[in-house]
Amino acid sequence: MTHQRPICTYISRLALSLLLLAFTFATAHAQSKLFAIQKDSVPLLNGFALSFDLVGPAMHAMGDYGEYEAAIRVNLHNQYFPIVEVGYGMANHRNDEVTGISYKTQAPYFRIGCDMNLLKNKHAPHRLYGGLRYAFTAYNVDVSRNPQPDPIWGNMTVFSVNGRSCDQHWLEVVVGLDAKMWGPLHLGWAVRYKRRIAHRDLPEGNTWYIPGYGKCGDTRIGANFNVIIDI
Repeated sequence: MTHQRPICTYISRLALSLLLLAFTFATAHAQSKLFAIQKDSVPLLNGFALSFDLVGPAMHAMGDYGEYEAAIRVNLHNQYFPIVEVGYGMANHRNDEVTGISYKTQAPYFRIGCDMNLLKNKHAPHRLYGGLRYAFTAYNVDVSRNPQPDPIWGNMTVFSVNGRSCDQHWLEVVVGLDAKMWGPLHLGWAVRYKRRIAHRDLPEGNTWYIPGYGKCGDTRIGANFNVIIDI
């Protein structure tokens, strides 16, 4: 009996050690699978996209101001989308009903920024994204007013400004949705919150319209409807 107890103790310790070793191995294997970096089949540079806005031309066709705008966007891993937007804005606002002022300008504008895909499945054919933009334009304005009677002397006075230089810098917060239609063709909406950060305006007052920004104001909301083609 004296030899059976040490043998039983040895066997118990050996079994316990084997169980502990098996548990440690299983735990390590599970952790390695949990924390392993999964290789993504999508490359870092995953193509480009060209887009064209339809809202600006429609506004110009139906009113007295609007823009023509195109953009090129880089696809980084279906997650980040650096973008450059270039447009040409114009206005020909004549004989305002309240002030009798006419206003005319046309100039290019530029935006640069980056969008981020907000969907959990970044490889889905549709995208919900948010982004930021920095924008700038430099433009010349022509302003004139209908002849008005002088309140003191009674004679008719004329006000006119020709080719006055102005510029504006502003930031935009963008939220948008792209929907794949067929092949490389996407359609998408984008809503923009704009806030100007610096500007050089007329000494006589704010300009009526700023290319790319819209009608004058410290903050404003804008929207685009884009036709997007993946390359």
